[in-house]
Amino acid sequence: MATEQRDVDLVDGDVVQAFARAALLATLLGAVAPIAIPIPFSPAPITLQVLFVFLAGLLLGPLWGTVSILLYLAAGAIGLPVFAGMTGGLGVLVADSAGYLWSYPLAAGLIGLLVHRGTDLRDPTEVSTALVVAALVAATVLIYAMGVGYMAWLLELELWEAVTVGALPFIPGELLKIAAAVAIVESGRIDTI
Repeated sequence: MATEQRDVDLVDGDVVQAFARAALLATLLGAVAPIAIPIPFSPAPITLQVLFVFLAGLLLGPLWGTVSILLYLAAGAIGLPVFAGMTGGLGVLVADSAGYLWSYPLAAGLIGLLVHRGTDLRDPTEVSTALVVAALVAATVLIYAMGVGYMAWLLELELWEAVTVGALPFIPGELLKIAAAVAIVESGRIDTI
């Protein structure tokens, strides 16, 4: 019985580097899971996770930024404690605050598309600050629209009530995360792929 040998094409180094960076950002996103400040009147806690969603889109672009967040969601879905408050499992992905989690890959993709103007990466330090801020604000609106919308539907809340418990208390923190993301990008210390 003879065995057949075939050559294997190596994966391009750029793809390996892009995947490694996506995995690193997914890991960082999960690493901030213990930092979750519960709000008594809201099912969603205050977290730093949106900052890493911002960075995924800014630094990895629409394709790999989205992949990074999907890796994070997959890790949480299989039970790793990477969601807010060190939780994990499929139940978190259908819980009352799951709309926020499902919005993360879309938000990273949106930021990447707006900042990089497509799938070819540009140096984010060369993009105007106004465009970066606009992309982050657009992503924040997307995150809160999906999070609040899902919460209102699941908990049978009036829209304004859902906005009151699921968005308004978080606006000051989101403004700080936007400022931090802009400062990180403008520092020029992190290269894009």
